[in-house]
Amino acid sequence: MATTPPVIQAKITSDPVKLPMMPLLAAVVLGVVVSTVAVGGFLYYMLRSGKLPIRTTAAPAAPAALPAKTHMTTLEPLLVNLADASGTSFLKIGLTLEVADPDEKAEKESKGEGAKPAGREADAAVRDTALTVLGRETSEQLLASGGKEHLKKELKDALVDRHPEIKVVDLFFTEFLVQR
Repeated sequence: MATTPPVIQAKITSDPVKLPMMPLLAAVVLGVVVSTVAVGGFLYYMLRSGKLPIRTTAAPAAPAALPAKTHMTTLEPLLVNLADASGTSFLKIGLTLEVADPDEKAEKESKGEGAKPAGREADAAVRDTALTVLGRETSEQLLASGGKEHLKKELKDALVDRHPEIKVVDLFFTEFLVQR
């Protein structure tokens, strides 16, 4: 007599399994953030190292204007007392200016008026402006990080304000000595 094995019936419940939602949501958000940072870091590294070139389609560039002709003007070294409280600090500075040459048209127009200082008069005007600006500085300002760059900007701005006819393109320090 053959008997059939008893069938075990599991009780199937209609209640779904409840998963904790907050930890699951936090894990998904954290995964998205980590993967985004990783991909972004990888792309940044590849772009900065030049291993992943970017091809851009830009509008055709306008023809570049011809660079203005310039010449260098070297001033004799300046010696100026600084505005320190002790009154014993001074600065010895050598300046070289890169000056844009005037246009031929503008030069012809201004020759009739005689408005432009030329030669020694221009040097004297630049030296006077430089001495005025330098005399307001302190040794602390000049020796601070970025002090020279700040001084260059102030000198350029003062030259543009006081002498617009002298087109200073750049300014170079050939000597720079601060004595306290």
